[in-house]
Amino acid sequence: MLKRIFLAVVMLAVPAAAFAQGTIEGRVIDAQTGGGLSNARVAIAALNVSVGSGAAGAYSIPDVPAGDHVVEVRLIGYAVMTRTVTVTSGQTLNVDFGLGLAAINLGELVVVGSRAQPRTVTESMVPVDVIPVSEISRQAETNIDFLLRSVVPSYNVRTEPISDAATITRPANLRGLASDHTMVLINGKRRHRGSIITWLGAGLSDGSQGVDIGSIPGIALRQVEVLRDGASAQYGSDAIAGVMNFILKDDRTGGAIQMKRGSYYEGDGDMLTVAGNVGVPLGSTGFANFSVEYGNQDPTDRAIQRADALALLGAGNSAVRQPSAQIWGSPEVNNDLKMWLNTGYTFNDDEQFYAFGNLSTKEVDGGFFFRNPNTRGAVFSPSGDENGQRLLIGDVLDARDGVVDGSANCPVVRITNHVPDPAALAQVFADPNCFSFQEMFPGGFTPQFGGNVTDWSFVSGVKGGNDSGFTWDASASFGSHTTDFFIYNTVNAALGPETPTDFDPGLYQQQEFNLNFDVAYEASDQVHIAGGLERRDERFTIGQGQDESWKIGPYAQQGFSSSSNGFPGFSPIAAGDWDRQNVAIYGDVHFGGGDSPWTIGTALRWEDFSDFGSQLTGKVSGRLEVSDKLALRAGGSTGFRAPTPGQQNAFNVSTVFDATIGDLVNRGTIPSTSGVADLRGGQQLQPEKAFSLTAGAVLDADAFKLTMDYYRISISDRFAQTKTFKLSDDEVIRLLSEGITSAANLAEFRFFTNDFSTRTQGIDLVANYSPPSRAGATSFSLLFNYTGTTVTDFNPEVVDEDRLDQLEHSIPSWRGSLNVVHTLGKVRGLLRGTWYDSWVDVGGVVIGGVEDTPFPGRFLVDLELSTNLTEDTEIAIGATNLFDTYPATNDPDTAGSVGLLYPESSPFGFNGGYYYVRVNYRWSWLTG
Repeated sequence: MLKRIFLAVVMLAVPAAAFAQGTIEGRVIDAQTGGGLSNARVAIAALNVSVGSGAAGAYSIPDVPAGDHVVEVRLIGYAVMTRTVTVTSGQTLNVDFGLGLAAINLGELVVVGSRAQPRTVTESMVPVDVIPVSEISRQAETNIDFLLRSVVPSYNVRTEPISDAATITRPANLRGLASDHTMVLINGKRRHRGSIITWLGAGLSDGSQGVDIGSIPGIALRQVEVLRDGASAQYGSDAIAGVMNFILKDDRTGGAIQMKRGSYYEGDGDMLTVAGNVGVPLGSTGFANFSVEYGNQDPTDRAIQRADALALLGAGNSAVRQPSAQIWGSPEVNNDLKMWLNTGYTFNDDEQFYAFGNLSTKEVDGGFFFRNPNTRGAVFSPSGDENGQRLLIGDVLDARDGVVDGSANCPVVRITNHVPDPAALAQVFADPNCFSFQEMFPGGFTPQFGGNVTDWSFVSGVKGGNDSGFTWDASASFGSHTTDFFIYNTVNAALGPETPTDFDPGLYQQQEFNLNFDVAYEASDQVHIAGGLERRDERFTIGQGQDESWKIGPYAQQGFSSSSNGFPGFSPIAAGDWDRQNVAIYGDVHFGGGDSPWTIGTALRWEDFSDFGSQLTGKVSGRLEVSDKLALRAGGSTGFRAPTPGQQNAFNVSTVFDATIGDLVNRGTIPSTSGVADLRGGQQLQPEKAFSLTAGAVLDADAFKLTMDYYRISISDRFAQTKTFKLSDDEVIRLLSEGITSAANLAEFRFFTNDFSTRTQGIDLVANYSPPSRAGATSFSLLFNYTGTTVTDFNPEVVDEDRLDQLEHSIPSWRGSLNVVHTLGKVRGLLRGTWYDSWVDVGGVVIGGVEDTPFPGRFLVDLELSTNLTEDTEIAIGATNLFDTYPATNDPDTAGSVGLLYPESSPFGFNGGYYYVRVNYRWSWLTG
């Protein structure tokens, strides 16, 4: 009896609210389409309770005390929604949240940087940029690589004229590192790398093999997330500079059509691009979102006529191409087609099947160096001491019998004042047994080089979860990138008069297959655990070129060069494919959040490669909330980058201008395991190893938001190309035996090495301000970056001062951008000013001919005005580089030698001002 009385007293003493509890559940949906939205965060801040929505948008918050509560819902790309609800004891309250789309800013959610629950940019422990589709589309450019240059502070990309394969796929740089130091994700899944190895990558990216992000159309994207921090421990090899995550649109209704047309002030480079996007429902819980873009762009030319071409014209050679024998500008891009599909279907309320992929094709056509009809060695004139003094005349009879004894008794054709002896040359033309390439190209020739690019991928998987906070994701992906090279308006001189003038040199192909299984568990509001397994197979293929592109013809013994001039084809010995497999296991644990001012994240990843063994990387990051407006964050991580099968096995021959002799030379890049490379210290390549530190502050004062971060990235055993070495006769013979048939024409070579270390450090600043007095009509954003690289250790036997200068000075140390967006009535305006600091054109044609002289910085202005013609139709006109600003010119004497008026390493190009018009039409009449 006493026990019962005691229990009754205790029950009366406990507040009734402790037992008065209910449940809030419902769905998070797209307000426009009605489709379920997964991964939304549904939170009651006063109770420190937060749950995620499932695959169909379903959520459930149990054990909620009776009474009134404010529920907040957040999701990437949607406006934050809050609602006050009343919970009744013992009841389940059904509350659905319909989210509307919103522009993304520093307060929005991001996925990259943590495998834990999504966080806002200002809450992130590491620096992340979030670029919404509206900011991506509000520019003249159509290529996503150039679009990002204006909105990410430490991201650089430039035009690559006469840069071999780099002209086809431009290398981009994040935080002053090479293009393959940045990992690329699509919808959080690893993207396959491109097939292009940038043999000529402006120094900084020489030898890199990065992802071809130019195959992604802007209209297919919902947003882009750029993690500016080392992340190898989370995402694997390559993520030393950071990670770029491209999020595809997932609308199940509506669509858009966009047309862009523009041209440079000079009247060239005309561009026309048409793009479309449409979303359709798949049943009641699925979607299919399809995007397509098609465009063409004419080439540009900012060259001046070369001095030697002017001399030929002055001497009466009217066959020389005018106004420029050699083109310096952007390449021609034809049939640039990009198609993407993103799909998902939810079943069992908490599981979703998803798939996405692409097919992209294009043809890129650019020019090489001019071949002078009197001086180009081994084609028009002998190599060596007699170069330019007489023409190289082929003896057809000697070519037939293989004995060089002057059987045809061809005359000697001397060159005087840029004019070959007309009588002797006429005799050559009249004799069927004598031959000069002046018969085919009396004004010389400029090879045209390019490639047909085919990129495709397919990713598919199933993900799900439950109300207890456990989620999982299993996926498989395959990607392929192929570049089928072509070169025309050139010769294989060793084939003599039988040579074709257009060639198929072969192809590069990169293929990757990935399997991933990821799990995550939200143990509590304070603890989040994640992990996973990954397997990746990759293959690099060199496809054999047509026979005439690599053969050593019968005229080789007479001093004529073999292989297609400008870009030799791949011989049967050089062709082949090389495979690699790797497996990884990884895990993340995050502590803190909620009421705690501390957030700490840890990550560990073990990865094993079939060709060089295993690597263990780790990362620790943290955030301290000093006040409700100010937070500090910092992190440290180890990382690595594995040399690709392509970098370990491919070879290349580039024709480059040697300023010391004032003429073209053939430079070969050979595998580091080649016997010839072995004589100069070459060996099997090893992974780069990196250690990264970052520290910064975040200020979130409502209308004003600012993030500022310092970073320091130390890389040892860094992988890049060596200095150039002169080839001996014995080394030429050895290379020929290894299948490099163009070795007979090589003057110098280089190879890949791990023989130096660097330290890159800098500061990123991002600030946004929307004056409350303007009610959102005006907004300001500031981007600023400082990046400096120092070579801390190197082997002078294989790395020279020019290579060091390229790494340290080839990009501006300082770059900043101020953007102002203002709405006045129906007119919206964008004004952007960008400052590029000085840089050095290392190894190129420099001011006054003085090496290491910096080119002065420049300030560029962009302007766009737009208005709605109807509720669904928008028109915009604008100008990039509004005031037609060019970099400083090269010295007239040195520029005239190759016709290069402006430095090719200019970080903002040298095409001048560009104007454009853009029309957008959107609709939302589909339902489902």
